[in-house]
Amino acid sequence: MNLASLDLNLVVALRALLQERNVTRAGQRIGLSQPAMSAALARLRRHFDDELLARVGGGYELTALGQALLDRTTTACDLLERVFASQAEFDPSREEHEFTLIASDYAVAVFGAELARTIQTEAPGIRLRFKQVPNEIIDSTGSLLSTVDGLLLPHGIIRGFPTVELYQDSWVFLVADDNPGVGEQLTLDDLARLPWVTYQRAYDAPAARQIATLGIEPRVAVSVDSFQLMPLLVAGTRRVALLQRRLADELDGLAHVRIMEPPYDAVPIQQALWWHPVHMHDAAHMWLRETTARVAEAVGAGRPSVSSPPS
Repeated sequence: MNLASLDLNLVVALRALLQERNVTRAGQRIGLSQPAMSAALARLRRHFDDELLARVGGGYELTALGQALLDRTTTACDLLERVFASQAEFDPSREEHEFTLIASDYAVAVFGAELARTIQTEAPGIRLRFKQVPNEIIDSTGSLLSTVDGLLLPHGIIRGFPTVELYQDSWVFLVADDNPGVGEQLTLDDLARLPWVTYQRAYDAPAARQIATLGIEPRVAVSVDSFQLMPLLVAGTRRVALLQRRLADELDGLAHVRIMEPPYDAVPIQQALWWHPVHMHDAAHMWLRETTARVAEAVGAGRPSVSSPPS
């Protein structure tokens, strides 16, 4: 497909039509009259050789191709907007800008909060938006990364994209203070017989794979999409949970739990900021990468990042 032969305005029209499923509303959304929007739909139908919107009763429903194009068109528009919003120069002390990062609640608590504090001090016009790590991150990494500024995720889950290395962490286990079935040291037998609290997503995949190689299949009693809720779901029960050490230390005292060392040599965690090559030479993104690296150095050293308000 030769992009030079395409009218890229049709991409905007296609997104509006697929999302609104109504010609009039789609036209109002992007500032086109009803006849102009109908003409755009006719061109799109000829191009794809598909109805895209099929009349059902008094309304329209997406065809199978229309449904497939819905997410792709949204991603394409987001990427185009980012391409044309790229800047050759960026002054963080004066700019109004928003960065979007995909991150788990663990990454936000341990790293994102410090990043946000630094940015607030140095660049008060810059906003940070954190989005939860979606389940499809492994299968659609490129599409997701192309529509955001970065992904906070450890090594061992995705690959093939540039990174800013951040900090190291390790795994620990949580058990209730009053769990009579666990002694001073956790054993592999404990992990095999105790019920587990687990994270719902693939974020801890390397640690989960290591546990499987030890012949242990966790008996999952509770599954949750928040690492920070795990201590509360362990306290007062016989359950056990695997948690990052830095987060466990930050949450220490929140619930009546013990932090225990793994009864095996647990794989380390190397946290990174992953980003799409489309951002390579964008001045705003270059500043974001430099700032995350600087904050990571402070986090890794166990101290707050040092910054001064802009003059």
